[in-house]
Amino acid sequence: MSEASTQVGRRRTRRTVVAIVAAVVIVAGLAVIAWTLWGGRGGGGPLAQRALYVDPDSLAARAALDGETAAERDAATVLAARATAIWLTPERDPAGRAGETVAAVVAAATTRNALPVFAVYGITDRDCGNHSAGGLPPREYLAWVDEIAAALGQRAAVVVLEPDALALAPECPDPDGRVALVADALARFDGTGAILYLDGGHSAWLPADRMATLLADAGVAGARGFATNVSNTQTTEAERTYAAAVATALRDAHGIDGAHAVVDVSRNGNGPPGDGAWCNVPGRAIGEDPHAIEGDDVLDGVLWVKPPGESDGECNGGPPAGEWWPRQAVELVRNAG
Repeated sequence: MSEASTQVGRRRTRRTVVAIVAAVVIVAGLAVIAWTLWGGRGGGGPLAQRALYVDPDSLAARAALDGETAAERDAATVLAARATAIWLTPERDPAGRAGETVAAVVAAATTRNALPVFAVYGITDRDCGNHSAGGLPPREYLAWVDEIAAALGQRAAVVVLEPDALALAPECPDPDGRVALVADALARFDGTGAILYLDGGHSAWLPADRMATLLADAGVAGARGFATNVSNTQTTEAERTYAAAVATALRDAHGIDGAHAVVDVSRNGNGPPGDGAWCNVPGRAIGEDPHAIEGDDVLDGVLWVKPPGESDGECNGGPPAGEWWPRQAVELVRNAG
């Protein structure tokens, strides 16, 4: 639940943002590579082979230069230095531009021998009318995904496909059609370099066996695996246990062996609130830096999928979904110590 129509046209040119990322690193006094190299943390799998790509055009990178106060700029600088998923939505990157965005990001990442991370978020009736409502009609949606897949081609990238779409399906109209549409979208990436993870909810949402059924029906056998905790704040250990349970259910109940997982840890530094709230929850903190996981049969690594500092929606005083919210960015960094 990250990007929304409010961000249409807000991307700057890639020339402009080269200067931005240089400034961010200088201000931070940090080497970006220290936060993005996975190989040094061990582990096998496709995520341990190269650095993760840091997007120089992120809202955090802009805020690091343009924030109104020193506290806002400092917090944004910390966030901009971490590799975070680039969210593709039809509102921000409509048909005709989505492919250009992907091609530009992948080309920039290739020159740095880095691995970009995308979250594809444009399914029909997205978020089932909640804070991140939107998306495209089915035929237009699949054509948009085709454009993204074609732009990626054989070049490697992590793709987290449709956050919340499967776990939310039982609460939406036509859940079977929703699952089938996710499966159709996944199939568009066949033959590309995508390292695909279907979204798999989180440990405090659906039971592992129910989530496994949804994933199986959506074609997870054709993906690397699934992602958990996207835009949520469950603890890493809870998600690790949950991911193992989902993988076991996939194997035992559906004959799908070897499914892997990644966990979004971007805002789970303080864990979840006691009341189970998720939308712009106060008192949270950024989580550990992205890294590969060593010696785990299921978990490939932990990622920053939800960009910290971007609102979940108009709740708890936040702006519309996907907009930069300086107050939250400062709190997330401060609470992490």
